[in-house]
Amino acid sequence: MRIGFSFWGFLGSGIIDTPDGGRFWRRPIVDELIGLGHEVVLLQTDWDRTEAGQALPYRWHAGFPAVDVLMCEWRWPLPGRNTTPCGSVGHTCDLHRQTDLIRSYTNAGVPTLIWDTDRQLPTDASLRQLRNVLVCEPGLAPPPGSVSLPTPVPDRLLDAADPAELSARTRMLALAYVGNQYDRDGDFAAFFAPAAARFPHQVAGKWTQTSRWPWVNFTGRCAFSQTRAVYLTATTTILLNRARYSRVGHVSQRLGEAVLAGCLPLTPTSLACADVYTPSALHVADGAETVERITWAQRIAGSREHEELIEACLLLLEPFRLSAWARRLTQLMTTIPTGSERT
Repeated sequence: MRIGFSFWGFLGSGIIDTPDGGRFWRRPIVDELIGLGHEVVLLQTDWDRTEAGQALPYRWHAGFPAVDVLMCEWRWPLPGRNTTPCGSVGHTCDLHRQTDLIRSYTNAGVPTLIWDTDRQLPTDASLRQLRNVLVCEPGLAPPPGSVSLPTPVPDRLLDAADPAELSARTRMLALAYVGNQYDRDGDFAAFFAPAAARFPHQVAGKWTQTSRWPWVNFTGRCAFSQTRAVYLTATTTILLNRARYSRVGHVSQRLGEAVLAGCLPLTPTSLACADVYTPSALHVADGAETVERITWAQRIAGSREHEELIEACLLLLEPFRLSAWARRLTQLMTTIPTGSERT
């Protein structure tokens, strides 16, 4: 197939000042699709070249080339950024470009797969009624009208992860988190903040409203390439989630990033399908249980029990292996009919 792929972000490491978590899986997805014999045309701005100065061996197109299917990482209105006129200060053209792509391809009947990675497409969106549109989202228990397409984990990273080596590492921190504040104050206050008062820790990411937690060590954004280094220094992390994610069993790439570095992912029990993602020994209901589990994790650090726990976490990542994910993606694409009639 010739796949037109619309996303707003980087394929490479990009720049520090960006919330783009898709760098963990986006380039591996493109490489995997190409490896399966598909042609991939990238339909948004080449951020790697314009922002990071990195020339990558992929094909970008600013027009509307012929494609067999359109895949969109869904973009949504961000007032003051992508809702402003083109050329105005601070404007980003992701939403305008996506609108043009939908008009040129989807409205013309081209099969379209929308991957709503942030759960921003309204349930009553008219796009959902088009027969040639399939809406997917990362949650394992999506609502009616959406299909589950979880965040994938690259094969090469899974294959390289060694539980024995990871458990034997000396870790200076009990707890770390890499990620931004956006809508995560609830989980942070309930789980992370109480533990941060007790253990050496680090929070790397954009957190702008932190006065409630003066004891927490916020260190600001780190380079994408430094994410693994942070997790390698910590025994545990906490899967801090947006409420709209937790309801449908949606976790971000943070799970894979942490587990691949041997950082144990403590998982709030409010997350639907938590047992699919992490061993029950890592599930926590409140701050007190979080403190208890971190204490336990530090006690077993370097032991055979620790190694087996990391191994169990890695095994639970296997269903999200990218090679299988890409085959499922292309299978889903082939089931989308042409024609833009409403269902």
